Amino acid sequence: MQNYRNRNESSNAKRLCALYFGFGVSLPKEDSDQAKWRWFPNGTGKDFQFTETLQPLEKHRSHLSVLGGLSHPNGRRMGAHDTGDTFLTGAYLNNKRLQNTVSVDQVAATAASEQTRFSSLVLSTDGGVGEPTRSSTLSYDMKGRPLPALNQPQQIFDRLFGAGDADVLRKQRRLKSAAGMLDRVLEDSKSLRRRLGAHDQDKLDEYLASVEEIERGVQRSQQWLEVPRPELSDQDREMLHLDADDEAPRNFIRTMYDLVYLAFRTDSTRVATYQITNMADCSSKAAKFPQLEGFKSSLHSLAHDWNKPGGAEALSRWDQFMASQLSYFLDRMSQTSEGEGSLLDNSLVLYGSSNSTTHNNRNYPLILAGGNNLGLQHGHYHRFEEKTPMSNLLLTMLHCIGSKQESFADSTNTMAEILAP
Repeated sequence: MQNYRNRNESSNAKRLCALYFGFGVSLPKEDSDQAKWRWFPNGTGKDFQFTETLQPLEKHRSHLSVLGGLSHPNGRRMGAHDTGDTFLTGAYLNNKRLQNTVSVDQVAATAASEQTRFSSLVLSTDGGVGEPTRSSTLSYDMKGRPLPALNQPQQIFDRLFGAGDADVLRKQRRLKSAAGMLDRVLEDSKSLRRRLGAHDQDKLDEYLASVEEIERGVQRSQQWLEVPRPELSDQDREMLHLDADDEAPRNFIRTMYDLVYLAFRTDSTRVATYQITNMADCSSKAAKFPQLEGFKSSLHSLAHDWNKPGGAEALSRWDQFMASQLSYFLDRMSQTSEGEGSLLDNSLVLYGSSNSTTHNNRNYPLILAGGNNLGLQHGHYHRFEEKTPMSNLLLTMLHCIGSKQESFADSTNTMAEILAP
């Protein structure tokens, strides 16, 4: 395996990053006196103009596309705040069916898993998996099981860049022990399975699939143990705020973006998801983010009151704050040279929500950035017809990073509109 401590500038790595925020955006009518607080731009095509809301992204205009009209058809049939779980899957969930399907990032991760230390990086503000329809992760494995998200900057940093020689030796011993235990579990299960009925056999098979997945993870860790972790410069370390937490939103969000950036720059992984805010109403750690940044209301209240007097501007200013953090991330990605372009040119960054306005599961606010070296053409605001499923976008992204997937979820085609001629 290649040692990525000193990254080769001519790397052909292709990356995918998905960023999500809950509850939608401010969308006053286009012909109203509040129109400047709309999230979506004015005009369409190349001649669009950012409103006040997305003005922080103007400098990245040539490296991004704003996408309107898209949504998941299954999401339109779901509850008002139940779609965060399916942003990257396109699945259908209701009170009787809570089984998700694989997320697009994990399809991408499978394709690149042998080339990096970590197949993917799964982050969120709340961490863990949360509850169905109020998930605190964007990522789901091949069987639709949620993958726990990390939310502590120091822990994430240590996982990516920590571990000295003593730690490596301890891990070697633990991994050998774990591998032995897993082998015994799998061996014992063969005799047990013969004594079970059909229903219990299905349950056992599901359990064994999880064990086998853990075993693959153990084997993967063993393969990378003797490969030194990437070395960061003093400047990189000084820029990080690893003590940031959910009590300081700006620092916390930017630190999470910094960690994704460093993971990509060092080729520690080529796939990352970050759920900045979720759909868990007032119980989420991110619910208080606006108030901690000087806004008068919680995120939930801002989203619900957007169409009341002064509400459009209040929510729009929060949307603007979020756009500023995204701009910061794109700054770092675009200012890092890689091959014949930048880190951003070789990465796809999807940013958006599964509500347009709160309670509306149509016309998702979406931005696709980066990928100028991966076949994308930017600098446009595209407004698609509602019949176009968002899965067409996700399938197109998979193709841009080299996946041979013929379809994804309920996709009907790829999206030629966002591709370079």
